[in-house]
Amino acid sequence: MNKIYYLASCDTCRKIIKSLPNMDKLKFHDIRENPITEEELEEMYKLSGSYEKLFSKKAQLYKSLGLKNKNLQEEDYKKYLLEHYTFLSRPVFIIDNKIYIGNSQQNVHAVSLVLK
Repeated sequence: MNKIYYLASCDTCRKIIKSLPNMDKLKFHDIRENPITEEELEEMYKLSGSYEKLFSKKAQLYKSLGLKNKNLQEEDYKKYLLEHYTFLSRPVFIIDNKIYIGNSQQNVHAVSLVLK
């Protein structure tokens, strides 16, 4: 099943979703309402190759917890991703066993091409 992990209250996520074609091909997963499970995170990890790639260093919680001053390892990123939804770099698309992480123009363009 093709999925999008997103935050419904995120303006950027909403804007991206609105801009994409054929969104009916995706199962929507609001990470605030339904936090990601360890199993789902493992699927993302297998596709991305890294917990750090899934981790948002732009999150306010990242700064407020002083995590930028710590030498985080893969297990730390995993722990934080499971603890709080804000650490997931959003949106995350899994389409045809390929992962697209974050809101860069390159990612949004790639996803829109795949969904056409």
